[in-house]
Amino acid sequence: MSLFTAGSLVFGLFSGLINAQTVAYNNPVLPGWHSDPSCVFVAELENTTFCTTSSFLAFPGNPIYASQDLVNWKLASNALSRVEQLPEIRTATNQQFAGMFANTLRFNKGRFYLISAWINTDIPNPRFILSTATDPFNDASWGDLMLFEPSVRTIDPDIFFDDDGSIIVASSGTPIIASYLDITTGKLSEPWTMWNGTGGQNIEGPHLYKRDGYYYLLIAEGGTQLGHSATIARSKNLINGTWEALSDMQTCLKMRVETGGGVALSQRWSPLYTTSQSSPWVEKMVLYPASWPTGGFPTAHEVRGEMSGPLPPSQPNGDSRASGPQVGLAESVDFECGSSIPKSWLFWRAPFDSSSFQISPKDHPNTLQLTSSRVNLTGDATFNATVEGLVAVFRRQEHTFFNYTVNLHLDFGTAPGDELGVSNFLNQDQHVDLGIVYLSTNNNSDLAPHFRFRTNSVRAKMPSEITKPVPQAWSQKGAAIRVRISPVSESVYSFFVAPAGNPQEETLFTEYSTTLLSGDGAGSGGLFGVYATTNGNKGHVFDGKDKDKSHFHL
Repeated sequence: MSLFTAGSLVFGLFSGLINAQTVAYNNPVLPGWHSDPSCVFVAELENTTFCTTSSFLAFPGNPIYASQDLVNWKLASNALSRVEQLPEIRTATNQQFAGMFANTLRFNKGRFYLISAWINTDIPNPRFILSTATDPFNDASWGDLMLFEPSVRTIDPDIFFDDDGSIIVASSGTPIIASYLDITTGKLSEPWTMWNGTGGQNIEGPHLYKRDGYYYLLIAEGGTQLGHSATIARSKNLINGTWEALSDMQTCLKMRVETGGGVALSQRWSPLYTTSQSSPWVEKMVLYPASWPTGGFPTAHEVRGEMSGPLPPSQPNGDSRASGPQVGLAESVDFECGSSIPKSWLFWRAPFDSSSFQISPKDHPNTLQLTSSRVNLTGDATFNATVEGLVAVFRRQEHTFFNYTVNLHLDFGTAPGDELGVSNFLNQDQHVDLGIVYLSTNNNSDLAPHFRFRTNSVRAKMPSEITKPVPQAWSQKGAAIRVRISPVSESVYSFFVAPAGNPQEETLFTEYSTTLLSGDGAGSGGLFGVYATTNGNKGHVFDGKDKDKSHFHL
């Protein structure tokens, strides 16, 4: 039987779908930062496949994507869209490697179940979080979260509904462990051990399936670094069962990639996620053919950039029921009066005050007004995420070659250090910024706008800071500066600047290496966005008191 899987997309019986046809497509089908995709095919909802991905500290979190052709995807909802669902998403930690990890999405008896690990480096053990919904196209359908704590330290929860009605949660460990879940109380039974893998390190990412009288357990080994692999075994019994591994694991997944995230089969596709050591992209989702013969093990074909296979009829405009944007398409946002920040855009932790982001405020139509934070994107020694936040908003990088352009309106500077800028952001430890900052001139109190290029990185040697005055002809009252980021190559990006009213005067400001934003495949991926800060001055501290505010417009 021929199947189609997406990197770890639903291993569904798509060759048997009505009107299936051979379709050519390009990988990745879900480009940009989409770590740990988990997907489920739901026949009851017009043969739609839904996928979720890890969001870590980004907010809104736990995005849900929908597609009826497995190639064109739209954002359907965000399962974590309200701070009251998880207040810790705003205040839990100053750390960068934390948040919502490795979701699993399942559908059972008319309801969607999303289970995730909530990791806070300030507490000893991760917690598991379960959310449910009946309408995956509506943020509000995802209700309050159920939190429960495993009795041992473990991550990457999978939720499996057995034929007898029992609910099993499997999670990482050497060997993989599993527990029964009481859905009414959120209590987990004492865990039992299952399979120990094939000897690789970091045994994680388990996913259970049932087929032909066997329980199949698919896992990831090797972590997110070089040597990542997907392995699979089966047993007639979940508890005290003997696990028979696929004899030739190379036929399970031919993973000729540098680093990866994991795969998953059956009612969840298997997107394979890849990263490059010099790239800020992190994990993407790809679609590739596979087969699962009756009584045997699933096998997968090699992943390529250009592929074809039997897929449902193409829907180039995406699922019309999804209100979010189609992934991978160009986007132009003019902040029209009455509009909202696009639901696909992200904050680094939930904002403390939504009024820090105002669309088309009085006397500033078609702009986004940012009320500055005290700290810049790096923070400082006194930064405490429990009482203050960053004022920044981002979108995912989705392409290798692109243009990201923002108009920054001047006349916002009221004190030295006031800064409005554009950032290529991975996290607070790794970002590249080009800001317009107001600095004192001629040893007096006069302020003038300056371009300032700064970086922060724990992965590569940082280039020197560059500060240059904005040309006087560009900084007349009411003027705006256009900042553009565009790649020279896969590993070198450029910042360009120009007066917004005269873009043909654009000049190259500087170039930077993406090694500044590279990593080992774990954590968040490449983002582009804007920020506003007073760089340590009083600014607007979110402590409920009325402070001086600096309003910046773009």
